[in-house]
Amino acid sequence: MADDAYLFLLPDRHPRLGTALGAVGALECSETPAVLGWLQAHDASASSELVRILPVESEALIPEDAERLLVPLSEEEALRVQQECAPQSVTDMEGELLEYRETTQDWEALVHRALAAGIPAPRIARLTGLDPQDIGRLTV
Repeated sequence: MADDAYLFLLPDRHPRLGTALGAVGALECSETPAVLGWLQAHDASASSELVRILPVESEALIPEDAERLLVPLSEEEALRVQQECAPQSVTDMEGELLEYRETTQDWEALVHRALAAGIPAPRIARLTGLDPQDIGRLTV
């Protein structure tokens, strides 16, 4: 293991710090008895938005009252954590929002093409996350 990071529980009504543990993908330490026991002791799930991770050099940002656990990371895992924790520029974020809008603007045409290709409406709903009722309105 090359680097360390802190897992911590974000206190209620506190600004989001670090990144959610689930956002960095699978980490070897996530399956260790220490991490599993820590999560269980705090009645928390690894997929919770309140379970956060920060590189060890950012420890000063962790609220004093936050429960924390030092975890070892491989070099590749540490890089992923650092990338997920890096602040995203407003321009980049606005670009992502515009891309999302562009991909969702023509969702009806996409659904029509999928239906025409023979994909059942429930399957389209599962794959896209669209409301099944919205898809149903297009099949009428």
